[in-house]
Formats: sequence, structure tokens, C-alpha cells
Amino acid sequence: MGWGQMLMDRSVSAISILGFFCLIIGISRFSRVSANAEGDALNAFKTNLADPNNVLQSWDATLVNPCTWFHVTCNNDNSVTRVDLGNANLSGQLVPQLGQLPYLQYLELYSNNISGRIPNDLGNLTNLVSLDLYLNSLTGSIPVTLGQLQRLRFLRLNNNSLTGTIPLSLTTVISLQVLDLSNNDLSGTVPVNGSFQLFTPISFNNNPKLIAPPVSPPPPLPPTGPSSSRVGNSATGAIAGGVAAGAALLFAVPAIALAWYRRRKPPVHFFDVPAEEDPEVHLGQLKRFSLRELQVATDNFSNRNILGRGGFGKVYKGRLADGSLVAVKRLKEERTQGGELQFQTEVEMISMAVHRNLLRLRGFCMTPTERLLVYPYMANGSVASCLRERSESQPPLDWPIRKRIALGAARGLAYLHDHCDPKIIHRDVKAANILLDGDFEAVVGDFGLAKLMDYKDTHVTTAVRGTIGHIAPEYLSTGKSSEKTDVFGYGVMLLELITGQRAFDLARLANDDDVMLLDWVKELLKQKKLETLVDADLQGNYIEDEVEQLIQVALLCTQSSPMERPKMSDVVRMLEGDGLAERWEEWQKEEMFRQEFNHTYHPNTDWIVADSTSNIRPDELSGPR
Repeated sequence: MGWGQMLMDRSVSAISILGFFCLIIGISRFSRVSANAEGDALNAFKTNLADPNNVLQSWDATLVNPCTWFHVTCNNDNSVTRVDLGNANLSGQLVPQLGQLPYLQYLELYSNNISGRIPNDLGNLTNLVSLDLYLNSLTGSIPVTLGQLQRLRFLRLNNNSLTGTIPLSLTTVISLQVLDLSNNDLSGTVPVNGSFQLFTPISFNNNPKLIAPPVSPPPPLPPTGPSSSRVGNSATGAIAGGVAAGAALLFAVPAIALAWYRRRKPPVHFFDVPAEEDPEVHLGQLKRFSLRELQVATDNFSNRNILGRGGFGKVYKGRLADGSLVAVKRLKEERTQGGELQFQTEVEMISMAVHRNLLRLRGFCMTPTERLLVYPYMANGSVASCLRERSESQPPLDWPIRKRIALGAARGLAYLHDHCDPKIIHRDVKAANILLDGDFEAVVGDFGLAKLMDYKDTHVTTAVRGTIGHIAPEYLSTGKSSEKTDVFGYGVMLLELITGQRAFDLARLANDDDVMLLDWVKELLKQKKLETLVDADLQGNYIEDEVEQLIQVALLCTQSSPMERPKMSDVVRMLEGDGLAERWEEWQKEEMFRQEFNHTYHPNTDWIVADSTSNIRPDELSGPR
């Protein structure tokens, strides 16, 4: 064989090998792009945003999938189910690629400075449960395609600059529980759907160009009898028709006049209940129940229907006439006449706090001697009951569920503190007040009730609301609460989740341990006994690094000084993996300084972590209980 033939064969072989490798690389790249389609969609969104706080720093387009990115949640199949970028100081525009997240359930982009139009492609997100775009600078019209989201329960587009009409297609989304299109520049007439009242006044307030649905006069009664088909049968038919038309006009004119008057001059109060009647009054999704309805639903408040007891009263399980299950909270201490207006105002305030991690107020009942609140029934009870009152049918909470509970509760409290006006302080954050729905999603309950129960008091309450073991030192000593008292209670609740133990338990005295959970945990941390600290019911099925991170968050939240505790919005970010390491390192440096100070000026002490009352003088503990 000649050199020329050999070189030609080698060239052909080299080309074949090169072609083979190109094919392999092409297939590999095609596979990567297909497998990472969701990551590509989110990366397209990222490149269209300005991110001054580097919130999206972890969004690395070279990774196999986006499930390791901060603020992104995936299911067990590594499909994106949640994007949480609320209150992240982002600006820029939404991109059509967001419609390429087929398993997305929650899109949280509220309280940013996002501008431009809402892409029609969001109508492709058929699994979407919540779309929160409120408090941005969005313009253009509401996409008609949002009517395709038949699983949508929360749609909040309020406080933007949206224009155009409200799409009629939205009236077909019967799953909607919360709808808010207020504070925009919408125009046209509010759509009407006869099957249910989707657009209540609260859902489209402050849209000056929007026309409320007209009040239709009642239709005339149809003629009856065999002679009605004959035209001009007799004078009697003509007289009957005239009387019917006159009656219809007689009833229609006052109705139209009343509607015009109410529109011209809005009522001072949301609830205008005549003394001789007890009608159903709706405020958004809020309903006014009659006492009789709730008596029937709970079998006259039977003891066998009691779900729980607390500082605010008893909670009863009930079944309404439509078959739905509810929890009826019967408030105590409200047995005197008066205070109706204040009570209604506070109920209105609570009903406005709507978030998937807050217990939604369904309705209320008010009589001269009774105050009752009606909530949806939570199928899995409270976190406390799941931790300590289990049955054979209910296994222990596994570690992933506990982590999800921690994050969900933090999100709910952050909403109360940062997005309610006026802000709502819970004042009794604990495992017993964190409820679990059918999917074990955390729902903060009993928020706002402290204010509701104290409506007769002055600005400074004389009674500390809370539970021993959860009460922040400054609240115990002064009776003055703030959002940082909630942060303290949340930190203790985290320790309940991790340990499975009560915040205050005299049974620990049997082992010469601290009765206060916070101090017991700190003592075990001094002794480096992490395995003793974690709930034995987990049977070792947890990730040690994640347990340590939750403990770090709990200790940051339960610092003695309220000024040093993080805000709940910061807690949310830390739980999502953003900023915890830096904050913990800073806290450790401060603790080392305190230890040096204590050893210098108090040589007989050997504190590593200060206990929960170390900064309180003895006389301060005699404050209000």
C-alpha cells in the first residue's frame, strides 16, 4: 500500500472519528438542553432582571437543573414547583419563557419593581395554584389566557398600573379563593357570572375607570293560562300585564336608586346589619354567620366536638349546611354589651391578611353575648399535636416535612409583619398555633386575636398574652410587644420542631434538666450532644448539617436583646440558604467577646451561651403576667 493511500485512509478514519465525537457531543448537548429546559427558562428570566442585592447569585446556568438554586423549590422528580422572589428589590421585565415551567405551582414575585406586560404564556402554567405579582410596576392588560389556570386559588395583581378590561375568562376559574385587582387603572365593566360572585367590591377597589356590575330589575312574571298565547284575547290580560309591569317598575326604581346612592356615597362601615334581621354579609370571602347556623354545625357546641382549648377560648369542629367542615372558635371574655364596631373593625383587619401560610378567616358571628370566628378545618391538626399526640394512623413528622413547616411558618409571620397595614403582631407563636392542612403545609393560626381580645384596653395592655416558654424576656418584663417578640416565639417553635419537646416541661426536672426548652438545648450544645437533642422519633433519619442550620436560626431568633434578633423576612432568606453563614459567624464573634468580658469581670462564671433570662434584672421579673 502506498503512502498516498495510507494517508487517505487515515484521513477518512480521522474524519469518521471526528464525526462520531461531534455526534456524541451533539446528542449530549441536546439531552442537556432538554433536561434543563426549566433551568434555561429561569435563566432567561434572570438575564432580563436587574438584581442589586445579588439575590440570584446562585442561579448558575451550567448546573444540571435549577433545584439547587436559592428561592427555587422542586418536587421529588426535580421539576420546579415554586419560585419565591417576593420583596427582593428586583427590576426588569417578565419573560415568555416563564410559561415553560409545566409543574410550577407558586410564582411569588410580589413587592419588587418589575415592569412591562404580563406574558400571555403564563396561561400555560396549568398547575399554578398562586400567582402573586402585586406591588410592582406592571402595565398593559390582564392576559385572557389566565382563564386557563383552572387550579388557581390565589391571584393578586393589585397595586400595579394595569389597564384595559377584566377578562371574562377569569369568571370560569371557579377554584379562585382570593382575587385582588385593586389599585390599578382598569376600565370597562366588571364581568358578571351568575354561578358565583367572583368579583366582590374589595377585589377591584380603586380602579376609577371601572364600572361596577349594574343592578338588573326583576323580570316580569310570565303570563299563565291557555289564553295567554292569543294576542289581545281580552282586556283582562292587558290589565294584568300592566299591573305586572307596574309592580316590576315599582320594585326596580327603589333598588336602582339605592344602588346609585351607595355607589355615590360609600357606607361608613362594612357591616350594616339591621337590628331585626341577621342577613349574610360578605366582605370579600368573609361571611357573617347566624348563631343558629353555628349551633347546628357544632351540635350546640357539644364537648365531643371540641378540637382544642386556648387562651382565647375553645375551638369546635363543625359541619355547615353545604357539608363543608369548619373550625369554630368561640371567644371567651366577650359577654358584655357593646364593642360591636371595634370588633367588626378588628375582624375586618384579620380578614385582610390573606396568605397561603396564614389561616384564612372564613366568617364570623356576633351577638350581644357571643363572638365567634369561623375558619377552614385543618385536616392534620397542629404541629404540637403531630409531635406529641400521635396515633397509629398518623406517623411522626419526617424531617423534610419539618423543614417545610419551618419555612412556611416563617413566610406567614413575615407577611403579617411586612405586608399588613397596620402590621399584625401574633404575640403567641408556638407549635400549637401552627396548623397543618391536608398536604402538611404550615398555616399560622390565631394571628390578630390578641388585639381583638384587648379591644377594650388602652394602648398598653395590662395582660401578657402568650405561653410560658415562648414569651420573649422584654415582653414578660414590660408588657410591650413588637414583631421581635414573635421572632423569639418562632425560634422556640423551631426548637420544638427539632426536639419534639415542649417549650416548658416540668418532667425534665426528673433528669435534672432545665424546664425551659431553650435553656435545655443550650446546655446540650455546650456538651456537644446533638444526637440527644434531635427528636428520637426521627430515628436518625435527618441530615445533620440541616439540623445544625435550623438550630443556628433558632438561636439567632432567641437572642436576649430584641434588637439583635433578625426580622422574619431575614429568617425566610436564611432558611432558603441566603445569608445564614455570615450572620452566624458574626453572632459567634459577639459571643466570644461576651465570654471574654464575663471571664474578666465575672471570673466564677463559665457561660458559653447566655441563658434565656440572662439580661433581666430580678426585679423586672415581677412585671405583668
